[in-house]
Amino acid sequence: MEFTPAKLNLFTFFKLPAAFWSGVRVKSISPEVCEVTVKHRWFNQNPFNSMYFAVQAMAAEFTTGALVMYQIKTSGKNISMLVAQNKSVFTKKATGRITFACTQGDAIKEAIHKAIETKEGQTIWLTSIGKNEKGEQVSEMQFEWTIKVRN
Repeated sequence: MEFTPAKLNLFTFFKLPAAFWSGVRVKSISPEVCEVTVKHRWFNQNPFNSMYFAVQAMAAEFTTGALVMYQIKTSGKNISMLVAQNKSVFTKKATGRITFACTQGDAIKEAIHKAIETKEGQTIWLTSIGKNEKGEQVSEMQFEWTIKVRN
């Protein structure tokens, strides 16, 4: 799969339908950074008139997961990936359009290189920051990814 916003958004339609119908959309992706947006609306709200935490988690996780997939494809190796843990901090009500960004593509590349070199599974914590349209942080999510070279 080619890593463009349009292809990744099509991927969500078929492979992550809950994220797609909640409005999660890839805005941009490069080897270092992935940005995903989601707009607060009736379908993804909580009873407190803000975005449900699970919708934020889907968007945030996708920024990290898309970068892992991107770097795996670049490596040319058959590598498995799985989230082992996650942590979240919510600092402000998520209303309007929220943009999540992960900027750790280089760290992912290093972890994949180490997994290939050592033939041992690796773990890496990746962070995605969610900001509202005013640039104010609404949440910070961390995901521990495990990667392992398949035989």
